[in-house]
Amino acid sequence: MPTWNDILIELNSSNRVDALDFVRHKYLKNLHNKTGRNIITYYSGWLQKPGIGNANICDDDKNGLMATVHKLDRSKGLDLMLHTPGGDLAATESIVYYLKKMFGNNIRAIIPQIAMSAGTMIACACKTIVMGKQSNIGPIDPQFNGIPVHGVLDEFKKALEEVKKDPASIPIWQIVVGKYHPTFIGECKNAIEWSEKIVKTWLIDNMFENQHDAKEKADKVVKHLGNHADTKTHARHIHMDEAKTFGLDIKFLETDFDDEFQDLVLTVHHTYMHAFARASAIRIVENHLGNAVVFNITK
Repeated sequence: MPTWNDILIELNSSNRVDALDFVRHKYLKNLHNKTGRNIITYYSGWLQKPGIGNANICDDDKNGLMATVHKLDRSKGLDLMLHTPGGDLAATESIVYYLKKMFGNNIRAIIPQIAMSAGTMIACACKTIVMGKQSNIGPIDPQFNGIPVHGVLDEFKKALEEVKKDPASIPIWQIVVGKYHPTFIGECKNAIEWSEKIVKTWLIDNMFENQHDAKEKADKVVKHLGNHADTKTHARHIHMDEAKTFGLDIKFLETDFDDEFQDLVLTVHHTYMHAFARASAIRIVENHLGNAVVFNITK
């Protein structure tokens, strides 16, 4: 199957004005023909366009998902290909609710490269997660405007401890904690509880469905993915072997499937990387029928 360079050559040699779209649709259809399942790609171009603000998961993505779910034979289930840095927690919860209403529990997440933060949360709502040696998920600890809420709580805790030890340090810590508004601590705690609760619920309802120890398994997964003290940073990349040790149902792209499936998944991924590099698109939601909603860079 075509490599990244093969796709580049194919695009450069094409005389079609819609070459980027045509090539993506061709390989998406090939993947569908291989699996017999519905395929929706939920992709962000944040790697090709770093610093662009509208690369993250948001409520507007629901419109893309509605457009791509329309007219699909939902009895065939859904393979959701994810490539995203994450995004809004409320939008993520709503998106998962919608997809489960459309496809029930017959949803498989495929992560060709990266699905971080809220992308990891969406993957945890699926029956299983397909990852390759190059794939990563990430911590699910919430952030507010790029600020890790666990870090804020740790900072406040440290401030209280230091002030008790040395009251003379109060002026210093006032400067540190004074940058947060009065209700921020409560919002941080609520965000942590919210994210952990919904991920646990999704895991119990689907990935660990009907398992006698479903709650214990879900607790273990959330403990690892949500523990800022262990993951150290919200940008931590978690590979497939480590994700499997957490208890997630991880299928390995290289060994649990045949070579054709692996090649098709990676080829589809390459077509999106080229699309983001060459066009103004920042997010693409698309299905194997060629129906797509493309979100372009906004100024």
